Amino acid sequence: MSDELTRARPSRTTVRRGAGLCAALAAIAWGSVVPAVLVPPVVQDTVAVFVFALALWLTDALPYVVTSVLTLVLLIQTDVAPTFRAAASGFSSSLVFFLLLVFLLGAAVANAQLDEWVASRIVARGGTTHPFRSFVLHVLALAFVMPSAVARAATFAPVVHELADAHNRDRDGSFSTSAFLVLGHVNPIGSLALMTGGGMALVAAGVVRSAGYPLTWLDWAILMAPPVLILYVVCAVLAARLYGGSPTPIRTTSMPGRDPNRGLTREQCLVTATLVGAVGLWLAGSVVSLPAIVPAALAVAVLASPGVDVLSSADLTDVNWGILFLVGTMFSLLDRLEATSAFDYAVGALTAIVPFHTLSHWEGVVVLLAFAVSVRIVFSTGSAALLVVLPVVLRVGASVGIAPVPLALASVLLVGATTVFPFNTTAVLVAMTRGPIESVDVLRFGLVTAVSAAVVVALSWLFYWPLALGAIR
Repeated sequence: MSDELTRARPSRTTVRRGAGLCAALAAIAWGSVVPAVLVPPVVQDTVAVFVFALALWLTDALPYVVTSVLTLVLLIQTDVAPTFRAAASGFSSSLVFFLLLVFLLGAAVANAQLDEWVASRIVARGGTTHPFRSFVLHVLALAFVMPSAVARAATFAPVVHELADAHNRDRDGSFSTSAFLVLGHVNPIGSLALMTGGGMALVAAGVVRSAGYPLTWLDWAILMAPPVLILYVVCAVLAARLYGGSPTPIRTTSMPGRDPNRGLTREQCLVTATLVGAVGLWLAGSVVSLPAIVPAALAVAVLASPGVDVLSSADLTDVNWGILFLVGTMFSLLDRLEATSAFDYAVGALTAIVPFHTLSHWEGVVVLLAFAVSVRIVFSTGSAALLVVLPVVLRVGASVGIAPVPLALASVLLVGATTVFPFNTTAVLVAMTRGPIESVDVLRFGLVTAVSAAVVVALSWLFYWPLALGAIR
């Protein structure tokens, strides 16, 4: 009887999705039925559509693509946007297509099995003196060419088990726990070093550009690579120290069936050469004002050309279209929030609640970054959280005289390093599924990475970013 009652109860996912649908419908009803009193009707309608989309995205009540299309339609039906062209203006941003190209470059790395080649080299040297260090550095290296923390986590999950076996360690022991915490928490941080590292970096660069502070690919690398690398290393070291992740090797032979001297295949050489060429063009383009999307487009074209055929039309089916539609739709919503002056009302309300003008400069920075982190913990992806919170943070910061570029970079680092619940980052879900970590480990180590990020942000803002900004301007 109890089993029947348990089966009859709706799952947490069903309850969450149902709550999201109810909240979304309530938002539209509020915008359509309740008379606007404190703000103009168009502002109320804009906020209602924004809350509608946010409720559905946060709860995964509908697929991201479906929610995005519904949001665009509502912008028209509520007269927030005069035409569909205006409603879908966010999709005209080069960022959407740049993100698509970056996803395809990641697919090329996977198709050529370049990620597996990197992973196999770690396993093949099963008796290396420092297996944990080798594992951490190889994950970081792959972050520069494979812009998907989830794909890297899935690739390296079996590597952790093989390394544990190579050193006669329990697959559920301290070494595996440390390694899977690196895959879930630290691995996504590595994606922030380059503008082409993944969704969060690209989204942040796009928001900063739309706010009037364009950063080139080289600018981003100069500003973010050193803090990200320091944060990555610190968090990896803490994972090893807190969970005992560095076993003493007890064997010095290679793993059976693994050849540590295996060279690159033709496809792997082509992908490597193309990526090196793209990086060279990004560096040169930062000097001669070549748009960052051009090298990415050329690289994808080369890898899809006849005779190379690393990429094909089939790879488009594996692209994360949900994230692409979310980004495009969010930029459309931001355009409408700007056009209807809803942003001004939101900033006015926030500054009325928090008296920023009475706070010191650093107190204002702390409040804004704390706001960004508080918004982050309710989102399932860092990219979506940045799309929502970064424009508000930059607008409020500008109104009280806080430098926008360091504020944006600090927000990116903190949002990227804050994972306190398993649903906050898909890479953590992969690590929990494949490894021995539990929700309490996610929370505890997530607080460690967040505090570490706060320290790195403070030091970067005080000492490094002023020098770097002076050098690139």
